[in-house]
Amino acid sequence: MAQSKSKGRKTSFSILEQFSILGYLFQFAAKQWWRFGLSIALMVASSSIAAYLPIIIQQFIDERIATNSVTIQITLTVAGTYLALIIVRMVLVYIKDYLFFMASEYTVAEIRNNIYHKVTSLNMEYFNQTPNGEVVSRVTNDTETIKEFWNVFLQFFDGFINAATVAVAMFSLNADMAWVFMAFLPIVFMLIYFYQKLSTIVYRRMRSALSRVNARISESTSGMWLIQQFNQSERMKKEFKEINDEYVEARINMFRMDALLLMPAISLLEQVVLVIVIWIFGSQILNGTALDIGIIYAFTSYSKSFFRPIGHMISSLSIYQDGLVAASRGRDLLANDKLMPEQVGVESLTDIDGTVSVKDLSFTYDGVQDVLQNIDLNAGKGEMIALVGHTGSGKSTIINLLMRFYEFNRGEIEYDEASIRDYPYDVLRDDIALVQQDAFMFYGSFKDNIRLHGDYTDEEVIAAAKFTGANHFIEALPDGYDTIISEGGSSLSAGQKQLINIARSVIRKPKILILDEATANIDTESEMYIQQSLAKIRETATMIVIAHRLSTIRNADQIYVLHKGHLIEQGRHEELIEQEGTYFNMYQLQTLQGIQ
Repeated sequence: MAQSKSKGRKTSFSILEQFSILGYLFQFAAKQWWRFGLSIALMVASSSIAAYLPIIIQQFIDERIATNSVTIQITLTVAGTYLALIIVRMVLVYIKDYLFFMASEYTVAEIRNNIYHKVTSLNMEYFNQTPNGEVVSRVTNDTETIKEFWNVFLQFFDGFINAATVAVAMFSLNADMAWVFMAFLPIVFMLIYFYQKLSTIVYRRMRSALSRVNARISESTSGMWLIQQFNQSERMKKEFKEINDEYVEARINMFRMDALLLMPAISLLEQVVLVIVIWIFGSQILNGTALDIGIIYAFTSYSKSFFRPIGHMISSLSIYQDGLVAASRGRDLLANDKLMPEQVGVESLTDIDGTVSVKDLSFTYDGVQDVLQNIDLNAGKGEMIALVGHTGSGKSTIINLLMRFYEFNRGEIEYDEASIRDYPYDVLRDDIALVQQDAFMFYGSFKDNIRLHGDYTDEEVIAAAKFTGANHFIEALPDGYDTIISEGGSSLSAGQKQLINIARSVIRKPKILILDEATANIDTESEMYIQQSLAKIRETATMIVIAHRLSTIRNADQIYVLHKGHLIEQGRHEELIEQEGTYFNMYQLQTLQGIQ
């Protein structure tokens, strides 16, 4: 799905769309206007000096050398002036580049911050529909591409101003000869047009091939155990070689295009113009027309300084196109309206005591098919309720709504008889803890993973680990709580990771603890520790449990049985057994499987 989605992503834009994207970027650049403006001013100054340098030599040749009026003092003065202007130009170029790159860094940093802030405000629907790698790419790769995009502007401004100042200098010396240079501009514009068209296609193929290479590497490294287990190494090597060859071929095509349409083509134009200039000047001399030698020197020098910046402008067009794509993705993300549900944030609601009430709740993900219909649940302070049902019955959806991950439009969820919409997010996150089946471990020590940057002492961390029983395996390690865990916790068992996961919640002392299949897929010893810790948590917090193993919820105050989004049974374990309904059948099935 993600692959097809990326294939359909737009990579070429009309003129109006390009102006719209540029407007989006310039909004962020507005705060750095003085840096950009000063950089452009310095660019004009340095280009003017570069255009004036050949005139100094031209005047020296025509006014001094040609008239035999050269002296040591004049020569040193001209040489000193020339050298001083070169040094001044170098300083101006350095300050210009420094200011421009600093402004672009600050601008890209603001774009990156805005995109990241937007990502953190999006609801769970966006993350369920968007691959993690794509989200990361929006925040990192695309913003780095935008940084290169600003460098394209530097090349464009630099090239344009250089060409403009050289043109002014040429017209001031000899207007007829300057028009010879201007006559080749239509050819340059045609070259720019064709290069942009071709580079868009070639560069898109290259980026697509690189994406496939990266995807195959990521897939192979994450599934290496499976590749080796089924002896698929040779097949994977062959397939990777084919994908890599496609990328190499795309790169070669890019080099061919650049070799034909970039600097070689510009150099050809430069040499053609130079030949024409020499031919015209030579014809004038042969016809007896008086001609200053310095003018010849100036125009031969200008033939290079006029066309070279244009070549650099053309070479940056592919980056310009890629920058448009990256900027458009960032703009689309910032315009995404799938935000976290809005909260009223009543100031008087500063904490939750533990009472939960769900009233006539219905919910749909797509706006068409209801996944929950008319659900009613109740849990008093300190009680334990359980949600059971087959896959797709709506259990996890209820949890998502209780955690305020999604907005709902029908029914109501109340904590302590106040709507969930009235609580500020910090109150909901502080007083409600969620323990999911998959426990993610961050790179860092056990202390860091339990504390999660919260303001907790080492004593509190150790107490939370002892509360859940995690201390048994942590303290057996040489470095104890300072032992470094790899990202994802690959060195820990599922049960050990879940004990750490529950310790994270325990240290925060939540008023409501929600467990989503927390004891599934773990070993018997870890489950024993978890059950013991949950029994102690029940003394201080309301518990809402999604359970796969029905034996773990026999002591629940109320069990709710769901089927295809409907609440079909409710009661205590003994009451539901007596009803001999869906819960009874599920319990009997698990009991028979346990005996077998």
